Amino acid sequence: MKKHILLLASLALTACTTGVRRSGGPAYLDLSLSVEERVADALPRLTTEEKVAMTHAQSKFSSPGVPRLGISEIWCTDGPHGIRPEVLWDEWDQAGWTNDSCTAFPALSCLAATWDREMSLLFGQSIGEEARYRKKDILLGPGVNIARTPLCGRNFEYMGEDPYLAGQMVVPYVRGVQENGVAACVKHFAVNNQETRRTATNSVVDDRTLYEIYLPAFKAAVTEGGAWAIMGSYNLYNGQFNCHNKRLLVDILKGEWGFDGVVVSDWGGCRDTDEAIVNGLDLEYGTWTNGLRGAASDSYRNYHLADPYLQRLADGRAGTKELDDKATRILRTIFRTSMSSEPHWGSFNSPEHYETARKIAAAGTVLLKNGGALPLKVPAGGRLVVLGENAVKKMVVGGGSSNLKTKYEITPLEALREAFPDGSVEWERAYVGDISSSYNKVNTGQDLSDPRSPGQLLSDALALAHGADAVVFIGGLNKSANQDNESTDKLDIVLPYGQDELIVALAAEVPSLVVVNISGSPVAMPWADKVDAIVQGWYGGSETGRALADVLTGAVNPSGRLPFTFPISIADSPLKTERQYPGIQVEGEKWWQEYYDEGVFVGYRWYASQGIPVQFPFGHGLSYTSFTYDDARLSKASVSCSGSYGVSEESKNVLSASVRITNTGALDGAEVVQVYIAPPVGGVERPAKELRGFEKITLKAGQSGKVEIDLPRSAFSRFDAEAHRWVVDQGTWTVLIGSSSEDIRCSLPLEIR
Repeated sequence: MKKHILLLASLALTACTTGVRRSGGPAYLDLSLSVEERVADALPRLTTEEKVAMTHAQSKFSSPGVPRLGISEIWCTDGPHGIRPEVLWDEWDQAGWTNDSCTAFPALSCLAATWDREMSLLFGQSIGEEARYRKKDILLGPGVNIARTPLCGRNFEYMGEDPYLAGQMVVPYVRGVQENGVAACVKHFAVNNQETRRTATNSVVDDRTLYEIYLPAFKAAVTEGGAWAIMGSYNLYNGQFNCHNKRLLVDILKGEWGFDGVVVSDWGGCRDTDEAIVNGLDLEYGTWTNGLRGAASDSYRNYHLADPYLQRLADGRAGTKELDDKATRILRTIFRTSMSSEPHWGSFNSPEHYETARKIAAAGTVLLKNGGALPLKVPAGGRLVVLGENAVKKMVVGGGSSNLKTKYEITPLEALREAFPDGSVEWERAYVGDISSSYNKVNTGQDLSDPRSPGQLLSDALALAHGADAVVFIGGLNKSANQDNESTDKLDIVLPYGQDELIVALAAEVPSLVVVNISGSPVAMPWADKVDAIVQGWYGGSETGRALADVLTGAVNPSGRLPFTFPISIADSPLKTERQYPGIQVEGEKWWQEYYDEGVFVGYRWYASQGIPVQFPFGHGLSYTSFTYDDARLSKASVSCSGSYGVSEESKNVLSASVRITNTGALDGAEVVQVYIAPPVGGVERPAKELRGFEKITLKAGQSGKVEIDLPRSAFSRFDAEAHRWVVDQGTWTVLIGSSSEDIRCSLPLEIR
């Protein structure tokens, strides 16, 4: 009871200091001053003990301020898809509040699939409003780790396999969140691309691959998005844990990129006191995951940046320079958030937020194949048969730290019954997958138990489907272990629970079967040529069912595009050896070693360079209308580029590519125009093509529009690791304009000399 009272008191303190305008007194309380002026005034007022106290947790999700000076605590919350329910002071289980059921927004793989920067901004603004209403100062998200392997359990939380796409989508998200006085904490920094042995694996990656593939989205979040916080990852890089990794945090993040925000450890990611002091960590959380283990009382004082830090300061093993830097960054964070000069009130569970969730989920839905069965055609009084567990299973609960307690979640079956009120919408389960319905004591209230055998389930499904006007199978993955789930990776990309065999059997009996795959990562589809239509859905949050129904019925014309490749099988993917994934033990090495031998050839870069056919390519997505491309041009036929530039220099515009898009169909719709570049023949080995620009254009039926995409110098650059510089190779390049990485409509030569 005492801890709950303390929690409420701390929230009250935060509320009192937010947006309060004062006159006189300490300058750091003068809201007319800049953040930097307030920090400069506050820092010398702090004692050494107060500075150290600010650098480590006081509860599961908070760290202390300075009560003596009226400086607020910092309160964090898990994202990136919604505001986590309140948890107990020292534990992961929810605290039992009745007013913390949030709006669940779509998973970030769905957001990335919109290929729409405006959607990303709207997402950030909306989740930022929910965080501010709940008095949270740091939102632990978004995640921008690259989908190096389709097996990674957290791919659903990230923004795909391409660093350019992820970088373009993360910037507006960060800006939108921070408009609300909430710090976006971009995670997990860096080269953290698997869940298997995530806390005991050293990522061995060369500098070219690091800079070209795994750092660009983080850099964009910092240098373009202005991110106020970065979270270190659990793994090691160069033999040093990433929550206190000198190369990543000191040299690159705070050095090359000039990051002025706060570095937060992942929960339990801090491993060494001395490294944490000097290698860039500012806020330490979760070192003992239940908050109590490791000490007779108040284990938070035993954190690496707590009493051990004070001891080193007292005996001279640590100096005050690093402490002042940490305190400066923490104060800066507080004055940007809870003690901002601008009042931010936020909003929670508003109709606008639910509409935003529905709009983004629909915009990210990808039409992979359509032989004419979609949009659904069900006459008045007709029968729509819906099959599959994922038509009714609620997906917000589970998956790890992105687990949410939402006010409601509309399932696809519920939404389709809303969409066809005059018809008969019937459901059969068809298979039994995951019957669990709770996570960390958040419960959906569903009873998904079913005693029928697989044979009986199939028989019942076929019987119901017989004579129906339309049949939709809704299956895929869920958020249980070894699927889309934190802390475990998938074992394969084959659909679980015998769904492949089930879909084949259904397709043999159903004339025009529509398959909807719900997942946050690629799955194999060996039955793709046997069904009439395939839709890629996602974990769409509170309004997931209505968003899917909007696309299936044609209320929304699909415009989503895949943010990662769907390979035919996992054997085709770039990670071929155990040393690449999941890593090997090397004699004399303490940690497992994971070698990035594939280099820059990740995702579509690998498949294109190797000539490996895929099920559906990166960037793929269809519409209920059609588009033509013509009059493609470059603003210049040749350009002059000097050979290299520094790692911190801004890329200057060199030229632009333009194309006219015409909606030649009968429906209004949106097209995603994608620009790839192909390097000159010969020279340094490079991918056959790389995404370097995209724009989404909405056109009415019969309408034309011009799309123009800038191609800055960085679009043609590669990282020269030996010189530690970006360089542009001379020769004949090709600018490729198309509707996916494989559907290229226009090809334009460009001479770089």
